[in-house]
Order: sequence, then structure tokens, then C-alpha cells
Amino acid sequence: MEHADVVVVGSGFGGLAAAKQLAKSGIDFVLISSTPEHLFQPLLYQVATGVLASHEIAPPIKSVLRRHKEADVRLGKVVAIDPDQAIITYENDGVRHEIRYGSLIAATGASQSYFGRDDFAEKTFALKTIDDAKLLRAQIERVFAEAATADPETKNRLLSFVVVGAGATGVEVAGQLKELAKRYYHQEVSVTLVEGAGEVLPPFGGGLSEYAKKSLTGSGVEVLVDTFVTDIEPGKVTVKDKAGVERKIGAETVVWSAGVQAGGFAKILAEATGVETDRAGRLLVNPDLTVAGYADIYAIGDMTSLNGYPGQSPVAMQEGRHAADIIRRKKQPGTPFKYWDKGSMAVISRFSAVVKLNEKITFRGVIAWVMWLAVHLLYLVGFRNRFAAVASWLVAFIGSGRPGFDEVESSPTQARAPERAAA
Repeated sequence: MEHADVVVVGSGFGGLAAAKQLAKSGIDFVLISSTPEHLFQPLLYQVATGVLASHEIAPPIKSVLRRHKEADVRLGKVVAIDPDQAIITYENDGVRHEIRYGSLIAATGASQSYFGRDDFAEKTFALKTIDDAKLLRAQIERVFAEAATADPETKNRLLSFVVVGAGATGVEVAGQLKELAKRYYHQEVSVTLVEGAGEVLPPFGGGLSEYAKKSLTGSGVEVLVDTFVTDIEPGKVTVKDKAGVERKIGAETVVWSAGVQAGGFAKILAEATGVETDRAGRLLVNPDLTVAGYADIYAIGDMTSLNGYPGQSPVAMQEGRHAADIIRRKKQPGTPFKYWDKGSMAVISRFSAVVKLNEKITFRGVIAWVMWLAVHLLYLVGFRNRFAAVASWLVAFIGSGRPGFDEVESSPTQARAPERAAA
């Protein structure tokens, strides 16, 4: 049986942050990922709307870690763990492999939640993976292509979008759909943003949330807050507000960006260790990020719940470095994790964004948009990816093109029509 000083499961922001931190002390590690790429998930919506090409936000993991001789990257899916024997089992091409670990860092993230309506998954478009983004992009291309030669009634039906969830992703998707229609397709579209909370961008709150709502409304997006989706049928979405009033909204395309749930390896880990979970299946980890009574198992990022920290990449990265620092003895075992909140940001449309550094320091408009560009460039992995992103952003934001729509690659499947999705 193989032995590894450390096994890292997951190649998102948290997993890579942990891996790079371990490499600083020359600690050999095995990183197991279900995909060969590291996905810059916050920019998936830009792949879906054609601002960026998929390769610009998904560099190969081996390329990202190429300078670290300590890294052993494996492609596979973890299917079992024996925490008492410290053995993890992963599967690749139907073949199972076992590794005995000294320490384990779990960082597999979370998937989309449909709040008990799993049938919505087949009737909507999510934005969690590259394939999700390609499917949505194919759908967008399809409806605009068909609308170009359609009669007025059919055209109105085709160019109707509903975005569920007014967090950062939902706001960015809604804004980009309006931008895309106006500047690239030169068409009028109907975009409705539905949010269950009382404001858009709930984590921002106050003036920034109000600014975001006014900006979206000003661009033509209909914003519905305190409103929940109760049903989705081919061509329409049923919503209900807090007063109990129902309404049906025309929607050829529904984008779902509301809620997350942990599953997969999080469920396997919970069953094996006995760690408690919240309603979304996230692991209720100890203050030092260890799992249940196991001092050699750490869990980080979106698959966990700790102190109400948001499910955002900065949290996952800081947690990854914290776990790695304990393993490499830069911090004492049992040291509680403390999140340093560097702020939040979201882009609304071209030259419009909101940035919240703390309760007193906030930015909005063009300056916030420039800050958003700078921060996302900083975190994009690799010089080539940064250079390509800058070129694509110049074309999309300054010009009128969409580099992602010119990308030569095949989508995983053709865009699905709502009737097929609902079947």
C-alpha cells in the first residue's frame, strides 16, 4: 500500500492554497482531484456569457503546481475512507487505489442546492463547473440565433431569462445578460432576478445592496426580492412573494444560483467520522478545522461550516493555509482558525461594481469595477491566463466582441430546450 505524508482532496482555491503552503516546507503530498483543471469559479459566468474562453479560467493543475517537486497530482474520485486506519480510497477509470496518509486535508467544495426540489436541476442551468458554463453559453447562442428569424411572439419567448438567487453570481449573470443582448446581439431581452431575501447581494447590505438593485433596474433587469420560486414549467417560472401572491413569469432560460449543499466526499467523511453536519450537509468542523475526534483530518472551504464564515474563496484559501501550517508545525496543533475578512466585491455591469472592505469603507461604480478587475487578475493563476483575460476583457468591455463565443471547442452536449429539460 502506498503511503503519503499528506493527502489533499480537491483542487479548488482551498486545496491549492494548502498544497502550496505544504510545499514551502518541502512536505511531499498527493493531491487527488476529480478534474484535471483548477477552476476559477467566480468567473464562470463570464465563460457562460462569452466574455472569457474556458481555458482562461481553468489551467491544468499540474501546470499550476509544476514548480513544486513535492506535488504528486492524481486524477480520481475518492470513494471511501477509513479514518481509524488513516486509509483513503480513490477510483480512476474503474480501478481503486488505496493510500495511507499521515494527514488529510479535505477541500471538495459544494454543489448546487435546490431546496428539496431536485427536479429543478433538469429544468435550469447551474454555474458550478466548466461544463455548466458551456451548456449555458450554448443555450444563450441558441435562443439568440433562433430569435433572429422568429416572429415577434416567438422572439419574446426566446429572449426571456429568469435568474434565481441575487448573490454575486446571480447579480453578475443578470447584468451580463443585459450587456450581452445590447452590445453584442443588439436585441432587447427580458431578464428577471428573483431573490428570497429582502435585498440583492445580502452579504453587502445597506447602501451597496440598494445601489446594486438600482443599477440592475436601470439597465432593464426586473428585480424581485422577498420572492421564492415555487414551480418551474416549460417556458414559465412560478414565484410567490412574502404576502403569498403568486405570479407566472415567461422564461425560456432559467439560471439557478441560489443555495449550495455539500455532498460527495463530505457525506463519505461525515459517515466515516461521525462528524455532525448542518442542513446543507456541510461538516461542522472543530475550531482548528479538524474533523470530529480526528487530529489528522482537516476539512476546509465550502464543504464545512464554522462561525458563520461565508462560502467564498478567500475563506477557503485562508483555511487551507491554516491547516497546512499546523501540519508543517508553523502553528501549534489545536490552534483555532480565524478568518481575516479582506472584503467582498461584485460586478454589476460594464464599469459598475460594488466593493465592501469593511463596515465603513465601501466603493461603488467605476472605481469599484477597476478594483474588481485588479483583484481578479491577481488571483488568476499563471501569466498566460492573466494576459489572455486582459485581452478578452478589453474586447468585451471596451469593444463589442465576445471572445468566448469565438472559442473553438465543443460543448459537452447541445443546449437543451426547456421542454426536454422538464421531461
